[in-house]
Amino acid sequence: MSLQVEKLEKNMAKLTIETEVEEFEKAIEKAYQKQKSKISIPGFRKGKVPRQMVEKMYGKEVFFEDAANILIPDAYDKALDECEEDIVSSPTIEVTQIEAGKPFVFTATVALKPEVKLGKYKGVKIDKIETEVTDEEVDAQLERERENNARNITVDDRPVEDGDMTTLDFEGFVDGVAFEGGKGENYPLTIGSGAFIPGFEEQLVGAKIGEETEVKVTFPEDYQAEHLQGKEAVFKCTVKEIRKKELPELNDEFASDISEFDTLAEYREDVKKNLQEQKTKDAKREREDAAVKAAVEASEMEIPEAMLETQQKQMVDEFAQRITMQGISMEQYLQLTGSNYQQMVEQVKPQAEERVRSRLVLEAVAKAENLEATEEDYEEELKTMADVYQMEVDKVRELMRERDKKSIMQDLAVRKAAEFIAENAKESKTASKAKK
Repeated sequence: MSLQVEKLEKNMAKLTIETEVEEFEKAIEKAYQKQKSKISIPGFRKGKVPRQMVEKMYGKEVFFEDAANILIPDAYDKALDECEEDIVSSPTIEVTQIEAGKPFVFTATVALKPEVKLGKYKGVKIDKIETEVTDEEVDAQLERERENNARNITVDDRPVEDGDMTTLDFEGFVDGVAFEGGKGENYPLTIGSGAFIPGFEEQLVGAKIGEETEVKVTFPEDYQAEHLQGKEAVFKCTVKEIRKKELPELNDEFASDISEFDTLAEYREDVKKNLQEQKTKDAKREREDAAVKAAVEASEMEIPEAMLETQQKQMVDEFAQRITMQGISMEQYLQLTGSNYQQMVEQVKPQAEERVRSRLVLEAVAKAENLEATEEDYEEELKTMADVYQMEVDKVRELMRERDKKSIMQDLAVRKAAEFIAENAKESKTASKAKK
């Protein structure tokens, strides 16, 4: 494999990657082996047609597309290891040569890490953060504990009310025809949560267990599925279960039931102590965030659009993974919220840009101040990862490629840069409350 790098305008670059003829031939053979069980030609048993016969009938290029898809990921991965440039985006791939008996050539257009012109990052001014715990905050925490220890009581003698936790089956219809993604069974829905399309949950108030209730909603004009945009839909819903919360009384008995303390007064003091510890930690984090933000605002950089788009898609994909773990597919989420993938990508653009700018500035500060992670830091991080994934440290270490280690070491250096900026920040006399 050979690699050529051509730098373009606005922190972009084009990588031209060429693989050996032999590698292309192996990929074609692999594509043939993968597809041959599906190929049927008169005179041959299915799956037994020789590759030469297939190519004679359909042309030598019949397996080229699959061969390219086989070759590109590995070839690009090798190019990343060989390339000395700092690539910060997903590639835009274009095949430039794909012919029998010749090397396979493709280009990957990527964003390069932009240069950062650091502004003031030592001694930046930030607001002083108040860390004193108030009685109101203690009361609020006690109320949350009541909520956490509430009993979910099954209700069977009345219809659905606002705030109820329901389990329901539903199916959506447009013009009397059921549409894909509009059906759910044993779906948990808290009335008033705003989880569904506006107007959906309110119409379930008054619904009785076991009786079918029709809910009418209108899809947004910019809905992801064009054929549903602006359409009126009818959801046939059947509530299968209703539950409500029953909060315990706030007294000595409550305190002894959920803690090691005999009285509410003792428990209250412990709650205040824990809140103080958490508020101190939160204040430290908020102080660091404010200091880093000030350093970012004082710096200059030109972010490639491809780098920003990669960050946006990564954030949406992370969200999709989180809701999938909660039992909701991305398709269902988009259907029920009346949104689409591209809209979500656009919505996270401000946060993505903030994340990218912060990262670039912290990397630049780490370089300017010679802040580097040590091998001891790396080993501690591996131990943390092993605990999270419930694996042996040696196994985690074994799975780490050199590129992975480099990325982790850089992350650790970035953390040190954030701490450095915060430690050198100057607080104003006016205090702001730490976030709870």
